[in-house]
Amino acid sequence: MNKKSALAMLLAGAMSLSLAACGGGNNPAPAESKAAEPAQSQAATPNDGPKVGATVLKLAFNQTMENPEAKTIVDLSDKLYDATEGRYSIEVYPSEQLGSQAESMEGVQNGSIDMAIVANSIVEGANSDFAIIGTPYIYDSIDHQLKLFQSGKLDDLFASTADSGFTVLAAYSLGPRCLYTKEPITTPEQLSGKKIRVMQSETMINMLNAMGGVGTAMAQGDVYSAIQSGVLDGAENNIITYTDLLQYEVAPYYTLTNHLMIPDELIINNDVLSKMSEADQKALKELSTESVGVMFDLAEELRNTYFDKVQKEFGVTVTEVDIKPFQDRCQSLIDDVANRNDMTKSVYEAIQSLR
Repeated sequence: MNKKSALAMLLAGAMSLSLAACGGGNNPAPAESKAAEPAQSQAATPNDGPKVGATVLKLAFNQTMENPEAKTIVDLSDKLYDATEGRYSIEVYPSEQLGSQAESMEGVQNGSIDMAIVANSIVEGANSDFAIIGTPYIYDSIDHQLKLFQSGKLDDLFASTADSGFTVLAAYSLGPRCLYTKEPITTPEQLSGKKIRVMQSETMINMLNAMGGVGTAMAQGDVYSAIQSGVLDGAENNIITYTDLLQYEVAPYYTLTNHLMIPDELIINNDVLSKMSEADQKALKELSTESVGVMFDLAEELRNTYFDKVQKEFGVTVTEVDIKPFQDRCQSLIDDVANRNDMTKSVYEAIQSLR
């Protein structure tokens, strides 16, 4: 056999093996099959990862994917995909990729963003009546708050944002918010003159001022550097956000004032919602209500983990204090918010009835 014949035989053998590895010439290679599918034009059900619907709703979130609220939305998305037979799913854009919470709500209002999770204080910008469910020391416990959020007693309040271009689907909560500072704080007197970051809300500023400090509104993304540089003396938040955003590095004293369990609202653009069929809207609303329990369970588990972690691994000093002096200072604020109008009176009565 000459060299040319031998080379031809080798090439033929190689081609034969290549066709066999690809399953012959009858079936396309997997990569070709995937490339042929138009993105987001038809439902896809991957074996691993989230289910992707024919329409993917874009949701803005200001924290990480490890946050219980983000994990709750991933779970909600899969359930929505199933309930709508693959017509809808939700994709989370975390860590302020789509802007701050205020910018995210504005995006939902103008339709550039489909959905968002934003703090109650941000929703107050559209309707100040929301202050009543974000008032300090208004809940007896986490279970009390959960009962309210699942009761349906907030439906009228949630519907009141319709004129602002969005609908509130559910309220979540990461748990009690506490003070954290560069130096130990155990009494209202020790807060005197201390600049403490609060969310961008008049109610939150008034709350911190009543507690004895100087309420300083600021976007979350600026808090770490502001404490580090001395612009702030501290901030207030739940243990999950405190840990996830590494703020223990600049404020290692965490004081259990438990002054606030402010909700975060899951919101959706009105036009996006109205374009869904009645059945799909119903599914989304019911699943959103069900997701509240999922979120509270995830948050409780993570809070326990993080309290242990920050003390044992990061050297944070966690201090229990007598909350009554702080609580007493906030009573006039509670009374003021509760008695603003018929809506706030009605919601306050509902909160009281569920104690």
